[in-house]
Amino acid sequence: MSTILVVDDDQTVREVVTTYLTRAGLDVVEADDGPAALAAAADHEPALVVLDLTLPGLDGLEVFRRLRAARGDLPVVMLTARGDESDRVLGLEIGADDYVTKPFSSRELVLRIQSILRRAAADHATPEAGPLVDGDLRVDRRRHEAWLGDEPLPLTSREFDLLAHFLSHPGQAFSRQELMRQVWGWEYGDESTVTVHVRRLREKVEADPGHPVRLQTVWGVGYRWDGAS
Repeated sequence: MSTILVVDDDQTVREVVTTYLTRAGLDVVEADDGPAALAAAADHEPALVVLDLTLPGLDGLEVFRRLRAARGDLPVVMLTARGDESDRVLGLEIGADDYVTKPFSSRELVLRIQSILRRAAADHATPEAGPLVDGDLRVDRRRHEAWLGDEPLPLTSREFDLLAHFLSHPGQAFSRQELMRQVWGWEYGDESTVTVHVRRLREKVEADPGHPVRLQTVWGVGYRWDGAS
């Protein structure tokens, strides 16, 4: 049974989320502030964290950074009352797997969590054989490692999945909706999630992210991997 760490200083929110996740067959551990969240993550090694941004003791962003520093592939869904575009994008910019704004549908939250867990399980259970190579860029799916030249690429789990998907389909244009479905495993969701992850990926694999060579924008469609020139 997968363990989910739910971090929120609002007891009612924790109870509601815990109830729905438990009904879905998931084990839940709760924390009400930042230090408690870090301690619980160390003790229970959760499969995913639901993390509120506004926490006492240590804010959610700092908790997120420390969680990812300790375990880079830990999926995190950010949960917050903040509805501003800048806050949502910030969560995605620093590498969160998803972002849900309060008030939220508990059923939708559970579906998103299940989707992330299924994707993670599939990636670990059936890694595709053989590395993916494009010029000086190399992706090893079995080891879940990526290299640019002699330097390892510090990719989040979702950035790695996105890069591997593009390298597996060179020259093929994908809409954001297709990428959302094929990489994220979501039938619906905020497509700006894809936009932010593409931008972050360009910053890591392009010599000049403002004038990308490998990961091209196809206007009116989405994105296409053209490879190194």
